[in-house]
Amino acid sequence: MVREKVTIKNPTGLHLRPAGILCKEAMEYKSLITFRFRENTANAKSVLSVLGACVKCGDEIELFCEGEDEDKALRALVAAIESGLGE
Repeated sequence: MVREKVTIKNPTGLHLRPAGILCKEAMEYKSLITFRFRENTANAKSVLSVLGACVKCGDEIELFCEGEDEDKALRALVAAIESGLGE
């Protein structure tokens, strides 16, 4: 398992469009991909789970990837989040 903390840069947080982009990116990998925000854990491959986490701009999440392509998945997701998830 690999993990990394990353700060959400989107001005409106993880609303529907960036949540969808995050999920689409996560679905490209076989690994189990989750993130922790405050005391909650969300499945990064589920839009409803990501939206339910209520992550706002400036919040820090910790991504967890576990599986055969975990390193590649973590690098790709951190890069996507740091680039603003299309916004």
